[in-house]
Amino acid sequence: MIVDNGLMAGRLQYSAPVPVSAAERAVLLAFARRAAKEAGEQALRWFRTPMQVHNKAGEGGFDPVTEADRACERTLRAAIGTAWPEHGLYGEEFGPQPGNGLTWVIDPIDGTRGFAAGMLHWGLLLALFDGQRPIIGVLRQPFVDETFWGDGEWAGYQRAGQERPLAVRACPELGSATLATTSPHLFKSGAQAAAFGALADQVRMTRYGGDCYHFALLAMGHVDLAVETGLNPYDIQALIPIIEGAGGQVTAWDGGDAAMGGNVLASGDPALHERALELLNSRP
Repeated sequence: MIVDNGLMAGRLQYSAPVPVSAAERAVLLAFARRAAKEAGEQALRWFRTPMQVHNKAGEGGFDPVTEADRACERTLRAAIGTAWPEHGLYGEEFGPQPGNGLTWVIDPIDGTRGFAAGMLHWGLLLALFDGQRPIIGVLRQPFVDETFWGDGEWAGYQRAGQERPLAVRACPELGSATLATTSPHLFKSGAQAAAFGALADQVRMTRYGGDCYHFALLAMGHVDLAVETGLNPYDIQALIPIIEGAGGQVTAWDGGDAAMGGNVLASGDPALHERALELLNSRP
């Protein structure tokens, strides 16, 4: 049955959750890992080769897309359409396709700027949204052969055939924390810049340039805080089950749900998360 879960309006929105059993979730997660690995091979065809970078934003802005982005998303859509034709799709490059209330949320290359520059901090993101929350998520970085995955209860990591569980690290104090964000220049309003600056002033170290990858490093226990602004659902949904499955938290800056993107904070330690939220909301 095809239902209107917000995709018919061209965007993702909340709807009644579709029940998925633990056994079904395991099958879906195994499929997502395979599909992400297959699609990642498409990205490698273009990575560090001469390629055209197109601007989706038009004059006055820059939102890059490459043929690698499009090829990855096409591969994922084809795999999902074959395995789960009743499911919906919501992808960055080719938009929405309504389904039965379960929706695959796709960012074929998160970090296209880094990808186009030959840098390593990019990845393919694939999530399954049940109408209320992403119930599984996969991040695949094919060049270094890394896969991160989670279902909100457990998270894992694979590289070169070796697998292990993921776990965040304990770090309750801001003065001991490592903070990561893609770029301080993305906090465009004065209030956002002040909020980020207040947080950055309190931590031990701040690192830039990660896109999706610093969220993976948080789940791995190497980063303590990740903060972003202006995210879309496809930028964050795959990362939520990974971080939560590793024991961390992901919320909006106001402490609410982050599944639809916007201003997002992820933390490995719950006490640290509360302190960071206080700082982000302490500025006018």
